[in-house]
Amino acid sequence: MRKRITGHIQEPALSAPPYWLPMESISEVEVTSEEAAYPIESALLPNQGVGWRAAEGGKQTIRLHFNSPQAVHRIWMSFVEAANERTQECVLRWSGDGGQSFSDIVRQQWNFSPPGTISETEDYRVELPAVTVLELSIIPDISGGKSPASLAELRLA
Repeated sequence: MRKRITGHIQEPALSAPPYWLPMESISEVEVTSEEAAYPIESALLPNQGVGWRAAEGGKQTIRLHFNSPQAVHRIWMSFVEAANERTQECVLRWSGDGGQSFSDIVRQQWNFSPPGTISETEDYRVELPAVTVLELSIIPDISGGKSPASLAELRLA
């Protein structure tokens, strides 16, 4: 019988967190509306608050206009809804020509059912070589309810 003593097997180190793009210095953001206590900056910048929320119900759009074309490899979004049961739809699109034309990245629906299901996190690996505009459209309640759209976090790498 052969025998080998190897000692403890060393686990590979966890990969470092991704380098998130510095949104405050590379882009300008436009939103269709925002509640004063939940500005868009709190969803786009780390450690800035509880996220963005629209001032009114219905479809809302967030557009990031980049100062120069950006290569985007990862899009990470987090949504939280602790109060209202609803089905939300989001469409994420990008433009390489300053917003003259857009291509869909993803169209997704999911259900919030508080108190059980109150959050949704999406992590997309993409290869977008020269993004000039990134657009996120949110229909907070596809049944036509009055829930305001919200976004806890949006990060790009």
